[in-house]
Amino acid sequence: MTAQEISKLLRGHANPDIAEHSSRYFKTGQGEYGAGDQFLGIRVPDIRAQVKKCEAVSLDDTQLLLMSSFHEERLFALLLLVKKFAKGDENEQAAIYSLYLNNMHRINNWDLVDSSASQIVGSYLESRDRQILYKLVKSTNIWERRIAIISTFQFIRNNQFNDALKLAKMLLNDKEDLIQKAVGWMLREIGKRDVAVEQAYLQTHYRKMPRTMLRYAIEKFPEQVRKKYLAGET
Repeated sequence: MTAQEISKLLRGHANPDIAEHSSRYFKTGQGEYGAGDQFLGIRVPDIRAQVKKCEAVSLDDTQLLLMSSFHEERLFALLLLVKKFAKGDENEQAAIYSLYLNNMHRINNWDLVDSSASQIVGSYLESRDRQILYKLVKSTNIWERRIAIISTFQFIRNNQFNDALKLAKMLLNDKEDLIQKAVGWMLREIGKRDVAVEQAYLQTHYRKMPRTMLRYAIEKFPEQVRKKYLAGET
């Protein structure tokens, strides 16, 4: 299928009421993080169902969808890239990784990052040099910084924690709520696999951490332990 055919297919599932709700949920108002984004009004399970039907789409057409002004078409493109990456050979994976990095300006909301960064960037870098993450984490663009930290989820899944901990430290003073949440989330995921590693990190850094980051990081701890961290008593 072509990008034009997929756009037509997706528009057949559009719902104005859902679109209005999504516009509010993803903060598209002036000055908000999703300012100016447009929505067709398609639920994520419906988008995923369409992706399953449209796997035989070229990378060129997928990239055209990623250029769309509609959020759901960009999400469709990213979910398709994730599926293609998982099934692709080394050459196709390299092409998808390059496409992803070259179009990060279109991966411009937290759900777009979270549904693709670890599956593509993290997976590609798993056995390669990871310095690109240390470049992205210093970006002035919030989404590039989120891509950096969320990409480490792939490493965390395989009990490789060092990069996530280093990037978390670099983001310790980040003022953006969506970065604080992402860092806390990755620390929490480390704790699920090795709570001693997370606690060692927290002992050094938790007093400096933004409250949102800390709350996300300790969310799964016993209530009394959470209270001590929040009160600065550990």
